[in-house]
Amino acid sequence: MTEPLSLSFAKEIRKNVLKMVYEAKASHVGGALSMADILAVLYNGVMVLDPSNPSWEKRDIFLLSKGHSCVAVYAALALKGYFPLENLDSFAQDGSFFLSHTSHKIPGVELSTGSLGHALSVGCGLALSYAIKDNNRKVYCIVSEGDLNEGSTWEAILFAPHHKLDNLIVIVDYNKIQSFGNVEDVLGLELLHDKFTSFGWDVYQINGHDHKKLYETFNLISESTSKKPSVVIADTIKGKGVDFMENQLLWHYKSPSQEQYLEAINQIEKQ
Repeated sequence: MTEPLSLSFAKEIRKNVLKMVYEAKASHVGGALSMADILAVLYNGVMVLDPSNPSWEKRDIFLLSKGHSCVAVYAALALKGYFPLENLDSFAQDGSFFLSHTSHKIPGVELSTGSLGHALSVGCGLALSYAIKDNNRKVYCIVSEGDLNEGSTWEAILFAPHHKLDNLIVIVDYNKIQSFGNVEDVLGLELLHDKFTSFGWDVYQINGHDHKKLYETFNLISESTSKKPSVVIADTIKGKGVDFMENQLLWHYKSPSQEQYLEAINQIEKQ
């Protein structure tokens, strides 16, 4: 377990998320902050990776289905050494590969995503191919509530247990807010735990900001012999780490002013 490292890593992800969104006058900061802790744990001791060789054939695969929150992944990859941190300065600028939705042109990004509902289907195909080849590679996929509004996602959720894809791990960044409002008002998903269970998944529901619990859960999944795909329903807070952004739909869209940016950075630094 590398919990102290992951806590520091999550802090740096959040600082770089805020910097990118502020400087580019971009959006989706809330959903990027909500999954920073999940990314920090995955990239520090959970996934098998080699930043010096992004195409390493034995690497685990990470897919971000909620591609609009790409700044958090870009920050994680830079912090792991996939490319220089200063490359993030070109985010959302003309001619840059650092697009405002996840771009496979970036080292460490496996799939360009933007339209919700695509990544889990791709993840199922990759996991099935690795199972057929009988290798040990795993596929990790972060999805959002918006993804769970899509029919293609539920087709994939049916497909994975049918093919016994125990090398597929889905993480739901369950911050309870999507683009048009609270999930319970837009299209209710509860009882989400029971839905996945009835579809044949191993289900874990935890605090998505608790690094110790995240490590423990991914270890349990790694040690499981159930032959089922696993889903971690990570209860998170949209805008986590900045008090005036937390649980606010506004920060799905809004770019911070200079005053708001400086205050947000100050709050993150103090944590």
